[in-house]
Amino acid sequence: MNQREIFLEMQTHMIEDENPSSYLNEMYERGLFKDYPFQMLYELRNTEQSPIYHPEGNVWIHTMQVIDVAAKVRKRSRDPRVFMWAALLHDIGKPSTTRMKKGRITSYNHDQAGEQLAREFLSFFDEDNNFIEAVCGLVRYHMQILFVVKGLPHADLEGMKKRTDLQEVALLGLCDRLGRDTQNKEEEEKNIRLFIKKCLDD
Repeated sequence: MNQREIFLEMQTHMIEDENPSSYLNEMYERGLFKDYPFQMLYELRNTEQSPIYHPEGNVWIHTMQVIDVAAKVRKRSRDPRVFMWAALLHDIGKPSTTRMKKGRITSYNHDQAGEQLAREFLSFFDEDNNFIEAVCGLVRYHMQILFVVKGLPHADLEGMKKRTDLQEVALLGLCDRLGRDTQNKEEEEKNIRLFIKKCLDD
């Protein structure tokens, strides 16, 4: 298969499969993610995360958990194609931003780096610009639930409202939080409701 064919096949599985991770893991093991631009995904397995927040392991493991959670709620999305690509690419900025600082693994600004890499990845396939920007917007703002709920200075309500649909950010954020081994569904859904309330009250 050429790169375009791989891209389209991935898309079909992400939109239709109950657990897209089975297909994606198979593609990974077959070495089909070693060439550009898929190597951006290939590098996720070599990127470790803080065991405090991600006891499940590296970024690829987390991403596969997120993609399977996303598949279960994609019908709630206004654009499942955009939503599922954002779920797959949401942490694509971690390989370039992950550092070890004072014994802790950090990946500051991976959301911003991820936006640029997601745009580069999708642009390779000559996708429609509106589709690309919709995916990139979700990648860029997928951390905002944490920032807004905790009142952190990284919160960017104005930018997020201009570029994304708050409900889509909330849905992706929920999948991100549940796609790890420390999940507490009730608590995470409560945070999502608080996030939306704060955004609407602003």
